[in-house]
Formats: sequence, structure tokens, C-alpha cells
Amino acid sequence: MAGAKIRVLVVDDSALMRKMITDHLKSAPGIEVVGTASDGREAVEMVRRLQPTVVTLDIQMPGMDGLRALDAILQVRPTAVIMVSSLTQAGAAITLDALECGAIDYVSKPENGMAASAVLGAELVRKIRFAASADIERIVRNRRRMATRSSPASAAIASGTSVPKPETSHEPPGLINTCIAIGISTGGPPALTALLSALRPPMPPIVVVQHMPAQFTKPFAWRLNACSALSVTEGCDRDPLRCNHVYIAPGGYHMAVRGRKGTARLHVFNGEPVSGHKPSVDVLMKSAAQVFGRSTLGVIMTGMGRDGAQGCRDIRAAGGFVLGQDEATSDVYGMNKVAYVEGNVDRQFALHEGARMITQFVEQRFLNAALTR
Repeated sequence: MAGAKIRVLVVDDSALMRKMITDHLKSAPGIEVVGTASDGREAVEMVRRLQPTVVTLDIQMPGMDGLRALDAILQVRPTAVIMVSSLTQAGAAITLDALECGAIDYVSKPENGMAASAVLGAELVRKIRFAASADIERIVRNRRRMATRSSPASAAIASGTSVPKPETSHEPPGLINTCIAIGISTGGPPALTALLSALRPPMPPIVVVQHMPAQFTKPFAWRLNACSALSVTEGCDRDPLRCNHVYIAPGGYHMAVRGRKGTARLHVFNGEPVSGHKPSVDVLMKSAAQVFGRSTLGVIMTGMGRDGAQGCRDIRAAGGFVLGQDEATSDVYGMNKVAYVEGNVDRQFALHEGARMITQFVEQRFLNAALTR
């Protein structure tokens, strides 16, 4: 019904947090808090009875925790669930599990009252509005399909083991003179997990911006490293770019590439947000294009907003090539849509075909060219 309010159920075991979330949402036009719950079991029953549009779900609760509550809620009915996570390593790990299981997005609990307005009054409201308009059934179906395809990766993550990494000798000459730059946001953690778990050496250095808070990027890198044949780390200032390595931009900082082909290093620095984000895809892609020129492959994937659109333009202007994730397999056809509509994506790909297309491109344009020089 046109003009209908977004019905939100707030779930948190902290009475103070329930009140803070509720107060901020009540002041947002078009949003109605239809109920609050203090534990997972109560939340599942209220979803069945109230049929909210969106649920904000605490992760760490006594009894039925957020993960089990998420699974039970999705069994009752397809519902947009936004996880509300603590800023801890454990909270980050559980949040990433929840995203793979079908949660639409997440916010981190504010560290203090001053941060509450930005997190609960702006970020959470924005994500609720998106979640209310999302095709929840399609997103949950895609997440489950990704989880099935990457089940060995999930097993590695659960067991705490890591996929064996290649020997340093498995680095073809010349491949170090190329670079892959990936930009991704909402829906990114499960999509990036699926992509990197399917890639195999040899690969050029891969640099990634995933919009994510500072406390989340290191656990996310550990998680990706466990499921990938490539070595995945959180990027550090002055890290040398190496083949078969993936560098995740640390949350709260920009990451760029500096130097020359073959000896390039990361530059991690503070600064104002660019395209509304820090780290910014535009910053990373522009720097990669400046250093590697036509030997740059850009990959723009699921996410809200337009960060990366200018970066894709910069890569193509330097003679590089850009792949864009398609609408059907994106949780949010936003960043990748803008780049595509503006004419800065050379070819689109379905997520399950992404690793194959990247590998083919590396072999045809990067590897074969390096071997024939």
C-alpha cells in the first residue's frame, strides 16, 4: 500500500539499547516500531504475530542468540533482518556468519552517546529503508546458494584451519606488474567469500575495498584467508604488493597503491571520506590506474551508492578493463549499476562466474602477455 509505514521490530537483551533504537526510529518519518523483544524466542513469536517489515536483531543474547533467532525468523517468513553487533572480534565473527545465513545488513552498536545519533539515527535508518524495499526472498536464496557452493570454505572457517597457500615460486614472471582492484559494499562479505574461495593461483596482487567498520576488517581478512588458496590480510602501510596475495583495506582508513609496477606498495592513510566512504573504492581504483595503467583489472560489485563509479572510469581511461557484477546476483545493484549505466563497465558477470572470468582475463591479458615478452 502506497505510503504505508515501515514496520520495525527491535530485538535486544539490553533495555537501554532497545530504548535508544526505538527513540531514534520513532523520530524517523515513515518508520513505525511495532514491538520490542528482549530475547530470540520472544522475537520469533513476535515476527509470527506482528509480521514486521524489518527486524533489528541483537547478536549476543542469552538463551536463543542472534544466529539461531535469525534462522528461526527466516523459517517463519522471509523477513529483512539487520544485525546489531558489538564492536568486538567475537561480534564481528558472528555478524559475518549471520550475513552468510541471510541477514541483509548490520550496524555496530555505538560506542558512546555521541555516536548514537550517527549510527542509530542515520546509518540504521538508511539501512532499514533499503531493507524494506529489498527482494528478501531473492537475497536469502542467493546467500544459501553461495553457502552451498562454498561449503568447503565454510568448513575451513568453522574448523579454524586454512586452505594451503601456494609456494612463492608459484609466481610467473611479469605478473607482479599487474593488479586487480575490487570495490564492494552492502552484501559484500558473502559475495567476496564466494569469489575468493573460487580463485586459484597464479594471481596478480589483489587490492580490495569492502565498506566495513574498523573493528571488522581484520576478522574479515582472517576469515577470507581461511577459505582462499590466496593469502588474505588486512592491508598495512608500505606493504609490498605480492602475487597470490589479497589486501583488504582497513576500516576507517583509505588504502591506495604507490610506486611503480613490480615494486608497488600500499599507502594506508587517514583523510576525509571520498564518495561518502572511508575507505573509498574511488581512492583505491584511481591509484591502481595511476600505477598499473592498462595492466589494471577493476571489479565493481554489490553495494549501495556510487563509490567506485569514478574509479572504474579512471581504470578504463588508463587503458585497463572493468568487470561489473550483474543485477541478478547482487544483493544491491547500486555501485555496480552506476558504473555500468555511466559506461564504465566493459563486461558484466554473474557471481558464480566471477572467478572463471577473472582467471580467463588474467591468463589472456596478463599472464600470456608477460610470458611472451
